[in-house]
Amino acid sequence: MSTPIISPSILSADFANLAPTFKMLNQSKADWIHLDIMDGNFVPNISFGMPVIKSLRKLSSKTFDAHLMIEQPERYIHNFKTIGVDVLTVHYETQIHLNRTIDLIKRIGMKAGVALNPHTPVSLLKDIIQDVDLVLIMSVNPGFSGQKFIENTYQKIAETKNLIAQSQSKALIQVDGGVNQENAPKLVAAGADVLVAASYIFHHQDPLEAINNLKYF
Repeated sequence: MSTPIISPSILSADFANLAPTFKMLNQSKADWIHLDIMDGNFVPNISFGMPVIKSLRKLSSKTFDAHLMIEQPERYIHNFKTIGVDVLTVHYETQIHLNRTIDLIKRIGMKAGVALNPHTPVSLLKDIIQDVDLVLIMSVNPGFSGQKFIENTYQKIAETKNLIAQSQSKALIQVDGGVNQENAPKLVAAGADVLVAASYIFHHQDPLEAINNLKYF
């Protein structure tokens, strides 16, 4: 199995101490930093917005991996590029013109991802899979960290891997929700390339060790 890309989600970090948190992440084996953006409409929670991301961008040179759990994300694509986001993922469920949104994200210089809620079938990506850089499989219902992992995720990863292979797409498969030391090896074995973890890392007594546990199992 290949070594996965680790993208800690700061959703579970201490927001009163983000500077020390980013110092830790910079020293860690984490590859990306995951930013969960929520608007209180698409999901029943509100997180943080562009001014926070713009400030955090100064604290790290690692890849900023933004997951937009918001309605009409296409309104803000240029803004996310301006504040330093590298990978921008929108939800399939929010899109009427997904091709147009993906094209815009890529055209202005970001990697483009599409996220699927647990109930959304992978087959719906058939006509877009060659155009995206990343597919985010939600392994919990989006909105809150610390939820129970949905076991059907392994099957969805395998289906996504098959779709990518059949279409000769170069898309990475990212998994977000309930990821921990126990299920990380099975997720990678199923075909996951990028592991997002929030509670497991930031509620661990040693976050650096937690990151290593996910990357080197």
